[in-house]
Formats: sequence, structure tokens, C-alpha cells
Amino acid sequence: MHLQHQRFPAPPLLLGAARLTFGTQAGGLKAAKPGGNSKDVSVQRALNEETLVSAAQKVKEAGRDFTYFIVVLVGIGVTGGLFYVVFKELFSSSSPNKIYGDALEKCRSHPEIIGVFGDSIKGYGEATRRGRRQHVSHIEYVKDGLKHMRLKFYIEGTESGKQGTVHVEVKENLETGRFEVRYIFVDVETYPRRTIVIEDNR
Repeated sequence: MHLQHQRFPAPPLLLGAARLTFGTQAGGLKAAKPGGNSKDVSVQRALNEETLVSAAQKVKEAGRDFTYFIVVLVGIGVTGGLFYVVFKELFSSSSPNKIYGDALEKCRSHPEIIGVFGDSIKGYGEATRRGRRQHVSHIEYVKDGLKHMRLKFYIEGTESGKQGTVHVEVKENLETGRFEVRYIFVDVETYPRRTIVIEDNR
């Protein structure tokens, strides 16, 4: 006698649980993908922001370096200009200070000046209301196409009460480009008044 095996259908409860489990796993797998894409987007955005910040910093540093460069150039220009002015005032033959210094030295070494004013001759410019002695006064003008300059200053020596006014005129020499003395003379302002000629090339 043969026994026949019959297949009994699975209980509905087990089938429902199996479907629920499979669906949950599939849903979990499908939900994992959006999360991964979000992380990649965040990393890429962070990299882009870092690149922008780095570029902005480089631009800022470049601008700052350029500003420093301009400041240094301006400083060098100003310093060079000051050195030029000082050099011209002290050493150029056309400088009033240079002409004044040369004329004063000629007065100091002149025997007649020493006889009237004594030794240790010193020169100075006009006096202000406060008693301060200013720079030597001078005027520049052009005559017959040549530059001329006139100076006036005062001298004193060891002889008390003796004072003199020095008059100087120089003229430009076109060949040498330097100023040459036309005349230097000193007016003695105390009695007996007279004029001492230091040099006269007129």
C-alpha cells in the first residue's frame, strides 16, 4: 500500500512575516543609497569651500605684499629726494649756502677784515623779532641770459661792538655751469664807516 504525501499550504502568518522581513531588508538597501550620496556631496562642498578660502587668502596676501611694495618705493623716493636737496644745498656751487660759506671764508682770511673785526669771524643772517638769526637772505635773477644771485649777511669778530654787512654777487658761467664771484665787499657799520672790498671781478 502506497502512502501519498500531501503538501500542506504554509500558514498565512509565516508567509506574512517572511514578506515583511524581505520588504524591510529591501527598503533598508534602497534607503542606504541616498545617505551615501549626501555624504559625497558634503565632502565635495567642503573641498570647494576650502579651495575658495585658499584662493581668497592668496589674493589678500598678494594685495598686502603689493601695498608694502608701493610703500617701500615711496619711502625710497622720498629719501632720495631729501638726499638730493641736502646735497644740492650743501655742495652745489649754485647753492646759497655754498656761496655764503665761500664768501665767509674769504672774509675770515682777509687781513683788513681781521684788523677791523678781530679774530674768530662769524657770520649770520637776518635777526627775527625773537632774536633768532635766520638763514642768509638772497635773491636770484636773470640778466643777459645768465643767472645771477645776490646775498647779504652780517659778520662779527672779537672786537666788541664791531659789525659789518657783507654783500655778495655771483654770476653763472655757461662753460663750466658754475657760479663765479662778481664782487664781495663789506660795509663797516660802526665808526669810522667804510667799505672793504674783498673781491671785485666786474
